[in-house]
Amino acid sequence: MSYAIVGFGKIGQALARAFARKNIDVAVASRRPPEVLAPQARAIGPTVVAKSLRDALEADTIILAVPFGEHREVAKALPSWEGKTVIDATNAFPVPEELDGLPSSAFVAKAFTGARLVKGFNHLVAATLAADPVVEGGHRVVFLSSDDEDAIAPVAALAKQLGFAPLKLGKLNEGGALVHARGRAWGQLIFQDLFKKEQ
Repeated sequence: MSYAIVGFGKIGQALARAFARKNIDVAVASRRPPEVLAPQARAIGPTVVAKSLRDALEADTIILAVPFGEHREVAKALPSWEGKTVIDATNAFPVPEELDGLPSSAFVAKAFTGARLVKGFNHLVAATLAADPVVEGGHRVVFLSSDDEDAIAPVAALAKQLGFAPLKLGKLNEGGALVHARGRAWGQLIFQDLFKKEQ
């Protein structure tokens, strides 16, 4: 599996740190050219490589870590997202009216035609996400939800590889609602820093 993080702000860099900690190769890209990102990418670790958006999108799994409003720009970068998994780490807050009652990830999914979309890595603040997820015999929880049940398994496997404890919430508008904002209120699991003890 190949991985890319699109968006290299606080969340993108926090996720890059998680990959670097486990020596897993990951491409990083943003609106800025790769040579601008390269020094920061190198500082995070040798497995983090700055690429152009087009090159980064050759990865099998793309983590979307851009501000919510920019997801359409990323979606336009490929004519088809067939065969790709998109992990939506964005948050829409306050919720724009254009969502028309849809969970923001269901709205994002419409832009990424053909992709398998999983909501994940979106409920923790960047500093927490960047910290080592293994603490005192436990693993920091990340919540995953998707309308495509089969899409969750490989993302859960990645979360485990990164040292997190993945918890599946089911469909986006069911358990997934707990990690989405509604109007001006955050879902109940947003910002909840939970650990799962080793069995």
